[in-house]
Amino acid sequence: MNLTAPEATQFDQAAADQMEKIISDLGRMYHERNEALQEVARAHHEALFLLAMAAEYKDDDTGVHIVRIGFLAEALASFLGQPKAYARLLRKAAPMHDIGKIGIPDNVLKKPGPLTPEERLIMNQHPAIGADILGKSRIALFRMAAEIALTHHERWDGQGYPHQLAGQAIPLSGRIVAVADFYDALTMDRVYRPAFSQEKALAMLQAERGKAFDPAVVDCFMQHSADLLALRERVTAQRTTFADLELGGQEVL
Repeated sequence: MNLTAPEATQFDQAAADQMEKIISDLGRMYHERNEALQEVARAHHEALFLLAMAAEYKDDDTGVHIVRIGFLAEALASFLGQPKAYARLLRKAAPMHDIGKIGIPDNVLKKPGPLTPEERLIMNQHPAIGADILGKSRIALFRMAAEIALTHHERWDGQGYPHQLAGQAIPLSGRIVAVADFYDALTMDRVYRPAFSQEKALAMLQAERGKAFDPAVVDCFMQHSADLLALRERVTAQRTTFADLELGGQEVL
């Protein structure tokens, strides 16, 4: 086909316009696909977050405890020098740490007094239950959440459960969340005791340095305790929600 110069120019422009439309359509389709995948992931996360709230409901009917743990864990990870992406993922995963309690009978979970040895064995199943609930996913968020659920009751000295891991054999995510959970739980009313003061909670945390908890994580918490306490109060006062965990919410550092 022989084209005159004006025809060739017109043909080239039509081809360019067609290519631009194809690229635009592909971009739109990719964007729509990406938004759909994000919405599915968000729905999965929200469903599991609501299960986590259900597990905590009788101790904390607002869900603010598990939200605070997410923000405290993120801040601790950042203070420890972890990448921002890791810290943000930890913020989303940490609130699901006790999701396995959904499988523990209320007469054990909410018993106001000390547990019997038999009841303690039942209670100690919740990390494995949580890991089983979360661990079937290939999504990074749920893989981290499963890791935390399984290991946040392991102890630095190897006397924890369910697998008696010790020291750095415990994943960092579990070591960070263990400290954040311990501190925050001490400073709120529970069914079996009233809240401890901030000073008492910090002293109790320091007493477990190198025993229950990673010394480096405890030292980091103590070094930045003023910032962490302010963060805790800010999250509580602002009634920070699931959306803040999922979408980024407020800047915390």
